[in-house]
Amino acid sequence: MSDVRQLAALCRGKHVYIQTHNFPDPDAIASAFGLQRLLAACQVPSALCYDGKIDKLSACKMLDTFHIQMFPYRQLRPDMRETDYVICVDAQKQSGNITDFVGDEVACIDHHPTFVPMEYRYRDIRPTGACATLIAQYYQQLGLTPDTDTATALLYGLKMDTLQFTRGVTQEDISAFAFLFPLCDQETLARLERNNMEFNDLKAYGAAIESIVLYDKTGFSSVSFPCPDALVAILSDFILALQEVEVAVVFSFREDGIKFSVRSEDPRIHAGNLVHSALQGLGDGGGHAEMAGGLIRLEAVPKLGRYPNDAIRDAFLAALSIQRRANRAPEASQEDP
Repeated sequence: MSDVRQLAALCRGKHVYIQTHNFPDPDAIASAFGLQRLLAACQVPSALCYDGKIDKLSACKMLDTFHIQMFPYRQLRPDMRETDYVICVDAQKQSGNITDFVGDEVACIDHHPTFVPMEYRYRDIRPTGACATLIAQYYQQLGLTPDTDTATALLYGLKMDTLQFTRGVTQEDISAFAFLFPLCDQETLARLERNNMEFNDLKAYGAAIESIVLYDKTGFSSVSFPCPDALVAILSDFILALQEVEVAVVFSFREDGIKFSVRSEDPRIHAGNLVHSALQGLGDGGGHAEMAGGLIRLEAVPKLGRYPNDAIRDAFLAALSIQRRANRAPEASQEDP
């Protein structure tokens, strides 16, 4: 683990912006919020920012509950300077889901795999179930106790990104839970976890169910109308819950292109590598072994031809075949009797 004191020393006296990925989810928001509070305790003020949209109900409820201020890039852009410092949280430069802001990206704190190596003056990129775990560790490292709002936000982000501790959980996540749980407001946490679906989400569920196609335990499902990132991810989890499915590929046609969410319960299939390979030359994608995302930007959609669903399916099936062959267990050698 990197020493967060180095980050505080690096940023002291600078205009600091903490940037999440373009469609911040609860883990990104919690991590940015927790880091902002931590840096403030080290006399380093900062502003939280993002590009894109905050369109998931759970994220909006979180902002309201903890009175978190996150500024869209268009609002900050006129005042930002090349000499300002930017800390990337829950995302990495050149990962396809984070805009290159004006300013110097001096630091990155993230739990996703790295597909495009970049240089940072402060780098803490480790494979955990949630970025919130890394921020919780910083408080422990400094011997600081997060206030109730911060602890509750971090625990909520941790629970959401690990799907209630059922996906991608590490020992570090368990330790973070043990640290945060006695400090959180359990009533607030329970309230945040309830009623996170909107009535309009049912249309997307219906479209996903209507369009699902199975190929050798891989479920493909498409939604022909725009869905927020978070909803596409929820639909992917939903498809993966089917007994017949071990890999789920869900995509939504939107104004900015085609958004993907991929899930894998097949130990031979790394979801992040799968989407990265399938979208090669078309878009960007990556993520963890069990969950990943990607985007084909609008200008690249014509490359898919007249039948984009078929082209997407074929690209993923080809990538799946390569991974399965590469990770096939070697046959046991047989000796002559």
